[in-house]
Amino acid sequence: MSEPSVRVEVADHIATVTIDRPPVNAVDPTTLSEIGIAFRSLGEDRDVRVAILTGAGTRAFVGGADLRAIDSDRTTGPPGPQLDRGLIAREAFWAIRECAVPVIGAINGPAIGAGLALAAVCDMLLAAEHATFGTTEINVGLLGASAHLSLLVGRHKARELFFTGELISAAELQQLGAIRKVVASDDLMAEARALAEILAAKSPIALRLAKDSMNRVEFLPLMEAYRTEQDYTARLLAFEDSAEARAAFLEKRDPEWHWR
Repeated sequence: MSEPSVRVEVADHIATVTIDRPPVNAVDPTTLSEIGIAFRSLGEDRDVRVAILTGAGTRAFVGGADLRAIDSDRTTGPPGPQLDRGLIAREAFWAIRECAVPVIGAINGPAIGAGLALAAVCDMLLAAEHATFGTTEINVGLLGASAHLSLLVGRHKARELFFTGELISAAELQQLGAIRKVVASDDLMAEARALAEILAAKSPIALRLAKDSMNRVEFLPLMEAYRTEQDYTARLLAFEDSAEARAAFLEKRDPEWHWR
């Protein structure tokens, strides 16, 4: 059996998920399945408070879909039409978006096609200086994740990039507010780890409820969204962590978190 293309390491409440499929971490169905499994499993581990998603090496974060795998699926798959060829990719994307804990994307190189979609469903992004982003599928006979692209750049810029297949730099995405920080490649994981440590110091219950709440309200009308947030606040108040957060703040000390 081949080695897994996705590695998961957990230390100090931080999970690091690394896509490692040389030469450019292009994803095939097996890799997408491994991504989905990895992020769904994190919610079951109470020790995990935040996750980092990155790619191995510096050549690419994810260089898109493996084009050879696409044509191989068409010629060696079961006879007859495949009713939902995109299911495995959606499950990978939604596993990140719906992951119980915040996910930081550490984009170590070009994020193309599926790579852009994987980045877009992360909660926060850091990027290496040489990272670029794009949906170039139109150039290879495919149509990709324009909805994900719109999350990063807005309607008109998304249409420009999607129709032309052009790339956008990490620096420009930072100017648009999609990327928190652009750093030298050698500093990327240290910056991601530092940000993860800020989150990991917070209540694990509050983090999980905050992630779930933001996912639920993201596309709701204002009145319904805020009512939903109030309901989540009421849920948090039922846990000891809520009172502990206020007590620690008033007493000027570090909080002690408990799953109670």
